[in-house]
Amino acid sequence: MRRRRLRPDEAELWSSVARSIRPMHNPHLPLPDPGATPAPPLPDPPKQPAQSRIPPFRLGEKPAPQPPAPVPDLLRMDARTHAKMTRGKLAPEARIDLHGMTLAEAHPQLIGFLLNAQSAGMRLVLVITGKGKAVHDPVPRPIGALRHQVPHWLRLAPLSAVVQQVSEAHLKHGGAGALYVYLRRR
Repeated sequence: MRRRRLRPDEAELWSSVARSIRPMHNPHLPLPDPGATPAPPLPDPPKQPAQSRIPPFRLGEKPAPQPPAPVPDLLRMDARTHAKMTRGKLAPEARIDLHGMTLAEAHPQLIGFLLNAQSAGMRLVLVITGKGKAVHDPVPRPIGALRHQVPHWLRLAPLSAVVQQVSEAHLKHGGAGALYVYLRRR
């Protein structure tokens, strides 16, 4: 790694800080020499193109309005059907409960269930993951391994070819502890 040389203002600040320090572990170490000459300054960095530079900001000013970021199209199904589904108006045709299963047990069960449901011509199924238990350890961990892992599995092969849309279930079907999975047609 290449180190850059300090500019004069940085060198002055550093020398004032260095004069005020005291060794923490070995009090017999000599203090830095306050009369030491700072390294010669570096040339100014090259100017960036105008389009990538950030405009200066003064305290109390409001930032310039930025154009809104494009929102990715996450809805891959009919909007009316999606609205009915998220309001709990559509009844799931089948359900699988993954409570009490380990990740190693739940993954093949989920794959088999969704492939069989699609081959049977079903469109909406309910996958119950549970909300998980709160763990009060000093090390933070996500609550509910299945709750976090199942959406990832649904985006990976072979399920990505089967699943059209995934959304959180309505309260009457399990709420945050369950997922609606809308399947593609065969």
